[in-house]
Amino acid sequence: MKSSKLADYVKMSESDLQTEIKELKKELFKARFQHAMNGLDNPKKLTEIRRNIARANTMKHTISINASK
Repeated sequence: MKSSKLADYVKMSESDLQTEIKELKKELFKARFQHAMNGLDNPKKLTEIRRNIARANTMKHTISINASK
């Protein structure tokens, strides 16, 4: 995974966050596929990826709200 801490997402620009979200979604797709086929070594990885997507989306939304003010 790229970033997993909220502090990393705070430092990113909106376009960087969009790129990060796309990469995380690709990673989530691959992990789900792998989990369905063979099973993952660590199934919590799916939860962690989903939470990172949510963190990035939250920061992106916060930036867009602050920009509109």
